[in-house]
Amino acid sequence: MIALGLEGSANKLGVGLIRHDMTTTPPTVTILANLRHTYHPPPGEGFLPKDTAQHHRSHILQLVKDAMAEGNITPKDISVICFTKGPGMGGPLTSVATVARTLALMWNKELVGVNHCVGHIEMGRQITGAENPVVLYVSGGNTQVIAYAEKRYRIFGEALDIAVGNCLDRFARVLNLPNDPAPGYNIEQLAKKGTKLLDLPYTVKGMDVSFSGVLTYIETNAPALLASGEYTAADLCFSLQETVFAMLVETTERAMAHIGSKEVLIVGGVGCNKRLQEMMDQMASQRDGKVFATDERFCIDNGIMIAQAGILAYQTGYTTPLEKTWCTQRFRTDEVFVAWRE
Repeated sequence: MIALGLEGSANKLGVGLIRHDMTTTPPTVTILANLRHTYHPPPGEGFLPKDTAQHHRSHILQLVKDAMAEGNITPKDISVICFTKGPGMGGPLTSVATVARTLALMWNKELVGVNHCVGHIEMGRQITGAENPVVLYVSGGNTQVIAYAEKRYRIFGEALDIAVGNCLDRFARVLNLPNDPAPGYNIEQLAKKGTKLLDLPYTVKGMDVSFSGVLTYIETNAPALLASGEYTAADLCFSLQETVFAMLVETTERAMAHIGSKEVLIVGGVGCNKRLQEMMDQMASQRDGKVFATDERFCIDNGIMIAQAGILAYQTGYTTPLEKTWCTQRFRTDEVFVAWRE
């Protein structure tokens, strides 16, 4: 089986092709192509849905052609077309879904609508080999602590307001950092030069976290702190990272203790952050555990993760009828019936 995966829930447009060799047990998985094109707004600005959707419409057809050329396949080789059904930004989601529907009708292929969060989890499991980990899903739009139980990815804790990636991205705008390659990445590089820790609000409520307070505090006070010379921009990035990542490590450790797991899988765009991985590894090692993470090819939104989650569902007999290929900005991780796992 070969699946074509289309991802466009935010500013990353991804097209992936994955092959499952069903003659082996378990199936041998081969990544045939994993291409991405990113919309970068000017420094100090976020990406608007209408502009992001226009970017996706402008580049997706060429990206599909390039992926098929790289994978050396033709439409007749494709078994199923998978697309992101949600969650995400409405305009970009529907732009990509329209292409998925069109290709399915042109090539007479089945469709599978994929939950974006489940796509991250399944690609992370495939790449790292993690068996039954606590999953920390951290991105610009989502922050969740997840564990698998009884055919669902159960959410043990989550952000009550904004996602951790959104918190970092918005502070990058305050500092007027570039959006290329990503604002969070540029904060990470600047934080490495920071040496002075600013005491920031730390909000953990049971298993849930809140980032709006810490963001408001640092946004409000940053101009005066920088003007006085008391703190540098690097110090503020360092302080923000240390504070929000500590909150994530705390809730993840609590989930590990609850389910008795010794594995942590970090997925999502913020999962690329080396400091987050380091802090999580320090915690896990104290519990005789292990941290699994991927690099930017699979952490950051991509089409191959949608292809992987979609082909797993397709192998169980699941498809999405054309009349149900609408997109939704609100699609909970625990809404998905995970038929492919024991």
